[in-house]
Amino acid sequence: MSGHTIPEVDSAKTLMTEAITWSVMKWLREKKRVRDTADRANAVLDDLSEKVRDLWPLTLREQYQALCSQSTNCNARTTGKHTSGKETGFADVRSDALALKDADDSAHRARIDAEATFDEAERKLSTALAREGCRKAIRGWELHEEAIRKAKKFIVSK
Repeated sequence: MSGHTIPEVDSAKTLMTEAITWSVMKWLREKKRVRDTADRANAVLDDLSEKVRDLWPLTLREQYQALCSQSTNCNARTTGKHTSGKETGFADVRSDALALKDADDSAHRARIDAEATFDEAERKLSTALAREGCRKAIRGWELHEEAIRKAKKFIVSK
């Protein structure tokens, strides 16, 4: 979990940056490789996120999980019950969990948006949409990496 770059994500970003210039024919030939590369990057980021959350203090993990379980779409900002903060430190832990959840939700929304853009590009055979999907995918990975950096600040030694 140390280090500043994730090889699978760097590789995916490089491929997407290159793919922005591709023709329709190149897209048709390379779409499986693009999908596979993106899926690998997403899987590595998801795995790293989970590993980081596992190293959080128990109270933070519980609050984060509570925010996730309050809604099927897991959007803590719009579904969470707000507390009075009467318990010592509870409001701070809940606030931290909410901020971390918001960062994760932003990254997830960006991923979904990129995937939808790629799906539409494929249906319409649109290189313009495929290029936009590349930009969105890169932005989604950047948001996910940022969410992981924020999450790492709460790791406790075991």
